[in-house]
Amino acid sequence: MRRTALFCETLRQAPADAEAAGHQLLLRGGFIQPLAAGLYSFLPLGQRVREKIERILREEMDAVDGQEIAMPVVHPAELWQETGRWSAIGPELARFRDRGGRDMVLAMTHEEVVADLLRRQVRSYRQLPVVLYQLQTKFRDEPRARGGLLRTREFTMKDAYSCHPTAEDLDRYYPRMYGAYFNCFRRVGIEPVAVQADVGMMGGTLAHEFMFLSPIGEDQLALCDACGYAANRQVATFRKPLPPEEAPRPLEEVATPDTRTIAALTALLGIPAARTAKAAFFMAGERLIFAVVRGDLEVNETKLAHAAGAGELRPAGPADLAAAGIVAGYASPIGVAGATVVVDDLVARSPNLVAGANRPGYHLRNTNLGRDYRADVVADIAAAPDGAPCPRCGEPLRLARGVEVGNTFKLGTKYSAALGATVLDEEGRTRDIVMGSYGIGVGRLLACIAEGGRDERGLVWPVTVAPFAVYLVGLDLTDDGVRTAAEELYRQLRAGGIETLYDDRPERAGVKFNDADLLGIPLRLTIGRRSLGQGAVELKARAGGEPHLIPLPAALAAVRDELARLHAAIAARLQPVTFDAQ
Repeated sequence: MRRTALFCETLRQAPADAEAAGHQLLLRGGFIQPLAAGLYSFLPLGQRVREKIERILREEMDAVDGQEIAMPVVHPAELWQETGRWSAIGPELARFRDRGGRDMVLAMTHEEVVADLLRRQVRSYRQLPVVLYQLQTKFRDEPRARGGLLRTREFTMKDAYSCHPTAEDLDRYYPRMYGAYFNCFRRVGIEPVAVQADVGMMGGTLAHEFMFLSPIGEDQLALCDACGYAANRQVATFRKPLPPEEAPRPLEEVATPDTRTIAALTALLGIPAARTAKAAFFMAGERLIFAVVRGDLEVNETKLAHAAGAGELRPAGPADLAAAGIVAGYASPIGVAGATVVVDDLVARSPNLVAGANRPGYHLRNTNLGRDYRADVVADIAAAPDGAPCPRCGEPLRLARGVEVGNTFKLGTKYSAALGATVLDEEGRTRDIVMGSYGIGVGRLLACIAEGGRDERGLVWPVTVAPFAVYLVGLDLTDDGVRTAAEELYRQLRAGGIETLYDDRPERAGVKFNDADLLGIPLRLTIGRRSLGQGAVELKARAGGEPHLIPLPAALAAVRDELARLHAAIAARLQPVTFDAQ
């Protein structure tokens, strides 16, 4: 491709609203163009990267027995109503009616359609297992599209679905897909961290998220460097200290004026936060959830929702609290009515805690669960703090941020049972088909590659997904001899099967070099009067190393050798992984 023909305009400065550095470079390099909030066009360079990512995903899915299909992005609402997700999912599921008045949805995932295919196509266990996958457009009406391609409304996803006669067969297959995901990410230059995750709206019995560690990530992870424990903080557990045994002491009211926070309370009473009980309030529909954790911890909303049997929580407002007779800042589970009280298991084991008195300016010393108040549910509802003891080995956990680039789920029979996708087993009995679901967001993955592969000058694409392998810079092209030599080198590279972007623009050398660095193409070849005078071309790797001269007749071979070295470095990362169910 000639640079003069490429539909691409590079920018010296990124748009002011672009926050992440990788996103800024994708915009500056002309890889993508925003259309509206959460909607992006992929321009020629970005599309070339995306196609290479998709090719790798296809190869890895084929390697684990996947068969590619294509399913509609528009679904009849009946499928989603049969599984219950029509009502369980909020406005992020885009609903509309066709001209006949039929309810329809824009797909955010395809479990329902796969289950419908199974009930139409599969009758016997002998037809299973089968693995189906696609690369398809999805739509999710995000309330806050952010981070460029990290959280968009329309996106391309590689979604795969494995279908099995038994849960044991899914258990045997799941580690194969787990390993394939590591290959997918390593081949595009990312080293993922697989973490235990909440099954969320997908349902099922087990889920993993594959994370790209980065400060720009929305997810917070709990990681143990000693034993490898890794979990999304939504579900992370930790070893809770065993409080010292104490006999229950008499309940005592104490004046605590203007003391609405744990920090103010501990300062006033001269006690550690671990000797207090912290209250937090949420609404599950019209139901008030009163959560109690120890004062040195925070409530984990995901754990709390599971413990309370709630699909979704929102913070309780002043009116919600007033209706239940709760005084914010001085709240106590003692005497509360009309709320579901959920108490963390560490509070249940901690005697004589200071809690609110449910009247302004007062707290209660020596509150004890069981004697002074009762819980509807006692469960682990605390968020793992930084440095908490690992649940496996006891070493300190560290919190880190990550971007979810892929996920895997053991769905079980949630969707097949709802839609009647069954098979006859060996003994002629009817069984629900067991399913797994596996997703990778292509645009988000591209954004993470850009975020992880960059320096102060621009992008640094891995050779496996770079839009071109070589950026050929032609200098002094008004000189007939140089122009002829540059054209011949360009012809040789193309004839040799080397994807080459030839910068034939009448621009200054500095402009061309800056663009070469910005676009991040793995190798740069430069030919001009100076190099041609020595019968050579200059070769430089984008990822580092010094430029050096290569004799013109050896240029093609040198490029091939350098590309082979880059590919070998990627291939060396494809090591077998040990499946960790966490």
